[in-house]
Amino acid sequence: MKPKVLIPPPVAAECRAVAHLGVGFGRRFFFLSLLGLLWAIPAFWDHRFLLVMAAWDFCAIVAWVADLLRLPRPSQVKVTRNWSGTPSLSNDTDIILVLENGGSLDLHCRLMDDVPATLRKSPPEIELTVPGKGSASSGYAVRPLQRGNNRLGPVYLRYQSGARFAERWVVANVEQSVRIFPDLEEARKQNLYLTRARQIELEMRLVRQRGTGREFESLREYREGDEFRNICWTATARRGKYVSKIHQVERSQAVWLVLDAGRLLRAKVGELSKLDMSVNAALSLAQIALHSGDRVGLLVYGRKIQQRIAPNRGLPHLRTILESLADAREEAAEADHLLAASVLLQMQKQRSMVLWITDLADTSMTPEVIESASQVLSKHLLLFTVMAQTDLTAMAEVIPNDGKELFEMVAAQEIVQRREILLTRVATKGALALEVAPGKLATTLVNQYLQAKERNLI
Repeated sequence: MKPKVLIPPPVAAECRAVAHLGVGFGRRFFFLSLLGLLWAIPAFWDHRFLLVMAAWDFCAIVAWVADLLRLPRPSQVKVTRNWSGTPSLSNDTDIILVLENGGSLDLHCRLMDDVPATLRKSPPEIELTVPGKGSASSGYAVRPLQRGNNRLGPVYLRYQSGARFAERWVVANVEQSVRIFPDLEEARKQNLYLTRARQIELEMRLVRQRGTGREFESLREYREGDEFRNICWTATARRGKYVSKIHQVERSQAVWLVLDAGRLLRAKVGELSKLDMSVNAALSLAQIALHSGDRVGLLVYGRKIQQRIAPNRGLPHLRTILESLADAREEAAEADHLLAASVLLQMQKQRSMVLWITDLADTSMTPEVIESASQVLSKHLLLFTVMAQTDLTAMAEVIPNDGKELFEMVAAQEIVQRREILLTRVATKGALALEVAPGKLATTLVNQYLQAKERNLI
């Protein structure tokens, strides 16, 4: 997956007038007109000065018309929007606006780009001086705070000549839809774990195990005790004697990333939601697992299944996962965990590793997600990860100063204890149950995955 492939393509357009006329007055025209009003002072004594004032204003209008006619037509001005990098969640990316001047005059321009609030809090305003028959460029930074497709509007432009008497108001239709991906910078930081992943894969290749696996290794002559189903009939027909297939334990396993997109994952941690952090961690883990030779699948669910990708490998598959993670959306309702478990068990029959990222509701009843996790545990190795509520943990450790703080501390301790009991219940059934702070989610999951690979738990 090359970064340049993910960069939005440049968009260029010639300008057109904003309105029917699309012209205005420069500040020098207004300054000259205000000076003409000074002739009204002597006009109190001699009305002939009113004619002088009228002649003065007429000259100002002539100067404005002459300057307007010298300005390039809107179609002679062209705007291009370029992206300097791939737009990804919570990372700064520069947008470069290039202005081409087809006229012979130097232009003094003011540009405003129509950028959505999910990329930048306020629309950027840029001032440029563009030489005649030349071009100039300037940029501004955007910081995406929402994944998925975001639409940028046109660029609005006002330009004047050096005389600053007249100006044209034009717009360039460089509208485009750009896809905001998960945090690619965090995924690149996890590349440090690739060396460890390759070492684990090399060790597993050197210690290949023959046994009950179903991955083909070699052929040999039939021996007494070989299972009838392992006879290779095509080789038997060619050689005229029975030939058996030898299998080894599979080295390429299936790894499923299961993400809860229900209401509990809408909670904000800083400027990002818990689902955003889950998506970032899932991308990092998918990259490591694919480089380790495993097949990676994805399941994102709310009340219904949002994204469902069967396990596969290779860079095209990583791009597919990246696109699907970009479209994951938080939902206002509680997620249907039983539906997710049912779909997963239908799609994955053989034993695999399931990394389930979710959160626990603050209720005295057993959450549905715990029952769903128990169903998955019967067939798969489950890494059950709960997003920690750091503010709740901090509240439980506060030394109270009054009755209100005491009540809050006791309530927080009760909720924390209940969460620990639920995680312990899942762990006693054979799962790897973790409660992880949102900021450490990606690193923790990658380490747990690599440890499972080293211990050959899958």
